[in-house]
Formats: sequence, structure tokens, C-alpha cells
Amino acid sequence: MTISLRNRRAGAAATATALALASLAALAGTATPASASGRATTAVSAPEAAALSSASGDPVAVSALTLPRPTGPYATGRDTLFLTDHERTDPWVPAAGARRLLVSLHYPARPGSGGDPAPYMPEAEARLMLAQRGLDDPEWPGMVAATRAFSRTDARPAPGRFPLVLLSPGFGAPRATLTGLAEELASRGYVVATADHPYESTGTELPGGRVLTCAACDKVDAQPDDAGRREVLAAVSAGRAADFSFLLDRLTGPRPAWRHARTIDARRVGMAGHSIGGNAAASTMAADRRVDAGVNMDGTFFDPAPARGLDRRPFLMLGTDPGHAPGGDTSWDEGWDRLDGFKRWLTVRDSGHFTFTDTPVIGEQLGIVDPSAPLPADRSATITRAYVTAFFDRSLRGRPARLLEGPTPAHPEVLFQRP
Repeated sequence: MTISLRNRRAGAAATATALALASLAALAGTATPASASGRATTAVSAPEAAALSSASGDPVAVSALTLPRPTGPYATGRDTLFLTDHERTDPWVPAAGARRLLVSLHYPARPGSGGDPAPYMPEAEARLMLAQRGLDDPEWPGMVAATRAFSRTDARPAPGRFPLVLLSPGFGAPRATLTGLAEELASRGYVVATADHPYESTGTELPGGRVLTCAACDKVDAQPDDAGRREVLAAVSAGRAADFSFLLDRLTGPRPAWRHARTIDARRVGMAGHSIGGNAAASTMAADRRVDAGVNMDGTFFDPAPARGLDRRPFLMLGTDPGHAPGGDTSWDEGWDRLDGFKRWLTVRDSGHFTFTDTPVIGEQLGIVDPSAPLPADRSATITRAYVTAFFDRSLRGRPARLLEGPTPAHPEVLFQRP
């Protein structure tokens, strides 16, 4: 992987960037992941390092970072929940006590209601996320934190009841990195609950300002071999299934934790995730029959899909090409054979591991270029939103989804595998 920083100074900082980003991208496959502290444990060859380039000149001038505007008919609101599962001890830091979750809820809202646009990410989380990737420009954390979403705080919900979609971010990634997808789904008439899994992200800022770092990343780093790392990552996926079952209880149970829970149609629930979060979608479906459909965006099935299948529930695998084409990540070949309901296996040309998140949009505005994943940021966002929404429209609403029937000239980058 070669990383270039447009209009940035060449040298050691660029090399650190490439090392960290290569490590994170490899986390979806079989290579060794990077630690939360930024120690890259996947080697980059000398020729790759020599190929790193950065145009000389002044630092990138960025006045404000923006996210893609949602395309659906609804305005969107956002709430935040901080939940504690008193029946479970945190699996990574038992001394911390009960398992806790931070959850962003995006929902269809009444136009013109609500307060200010919701903030994208706390600065402390942005600083840790960027540092893990070797991006040490002192101005960038503030730029990321100053980004504003399109959803508004304290917005009144639109009338009606809406399907619920659960979202789980990649290992080491804050939940904010799925904001673009969450807002798109909310604008299309879904309630979306995106969870941060404490101690599984580079940084999770709790109410009150305390920041939790990635103990689970350190656990992966401490393993002596690939088999040990894969075992820990399987436990991450299975643990997230428990997190989401608890979250479903708190959103749809008799005493819901969310003030607008009445807007959720608990009979229609889907789940999608990026990287390990995509594996967690399958793990959650295997453990909890309430989840009706799932999407894995470029995640290895460290925790395999059950041999019995998923009770004929639909599942979409959306990944990089060729990395997640047949014969690439063999866990996808095995998972495909086990899926027993409506299923699609799609890969995207010129994409990278982070294509299915906000990372290309944010990175492009900061001048970060990955020549190994040349798909433009706007295409990354458009493809991800279009196919995930089409899948949930079909699976949770029974609507026709022509995008899932075969290749289309509108999205020539998308390849249909194993029809």
C-alpha cells in the first residue's frame, strides 16, 4: 500500500502514515493488526516505503470538513444514549465493572425541528484515531471535531413507526465513522442505532470526559501468532452480539431507554457493520432471532457463520475487489456456502478497506491519497449508501430492489459474485 499526502512535507511522517494505514486495512483480512498505540505490526517492504511520495509545499488548507448530504425525503435527528449492562462484566477490562455502551440514534425527524447540527466526533476521539493512523498534524483533530453532521439534536421524530437498523464500526474505529451511512438510512425512513463498544476503539469519550482506549487492540497485539489473534477477534465479534442483544432489549423492551422508542417497529430489525462489525452482524443474527437481515462490509468472518445457516434470513456481503472476491478471504467463501436465505456477494473495483465508511470523505478533504484504492470518495459514499439501503428496503420493507438483481451502468464498479 502506498499513501501520498497531497501538498504535505515528505519524510518520516509519510512513512508512519503508510505503516499505520496498511496495518489497519489488513485488519479485515488475515494480516496482523496494528495496536491502539500506533505500533504497526504488519510489515511494509522497503520498496513500498521507498515508493511513498508527498508533494512538497504548504500544509493543506481546509476551512471545514463536510459529510455527504443525505438523499432521502426525511430530515434527521440524533440522540445519544449511555447504557450499562449490569448483568455483564466488561470482557476486556474486568476491573472497570459492568459492560457499557455509547449509542448514537439517528431517526427520521420533522423538518425544521431541533437545535444545532450534531457534532461529528469529540476532539479527543479524533486525536487518538488520527494518531493511530500515523497522522500527526496538530490541526487535524480540531478540524475533524469541528465537522457537523446533517442531523439535528433534539429534533422531533417524524410521525409513524420505522424499521430499526443496528450499526457496528470496525475494530479500533469510533462509531462516528459510520455517520454518513446512518444519516442516509435515517433520511430514508429508518431508525439507526450505532454503538461504540468500549475498549474496542482507539478512543471512546464517556459522558463527563473520560476517554477509554483500545484494550482489545492490545490483547490482539499480545498474541504470539495469527491463530491467537484470530481467536481474540472471534471473541470481539461474539461479544458484540451480546452488546446488540442488550441494546435491542433497551430499545424495544417494556421499559425502553430511549425517549422516542415508540418510533421503532420492533418487528423489522436489520444490522450492518464494517470490518469486525460486519462479522458481528452475522454473529448477532446467529445469537438473536430478532435481527431479520444483515450486511457485512468488508469484514473477515473470524466468528464463522453457523453451519446450520441463519434460518433463511437475508444477508449481503459487500467488499473490496479483489480482496473479498472469491478465493481472496476464504472465510467469505465458507460463509457464502453457509448462508441459507436471500444472499448477495458484491465486490467494488478500486475500493479499499475503509471505502464503506466516512474515512475516504474525511481523508480526501485532508489531502490523504491511497493510490491502492483510487475509488473517489463521492463514489465510495454513493455505492455504500445505495446498496445497503436497497438491501434493507428489500429485506425489511418488501420493496423491489433492482440494484440487487445484477450489474447496472449506474454503478460499473460493483461486481456480482457467485450468483
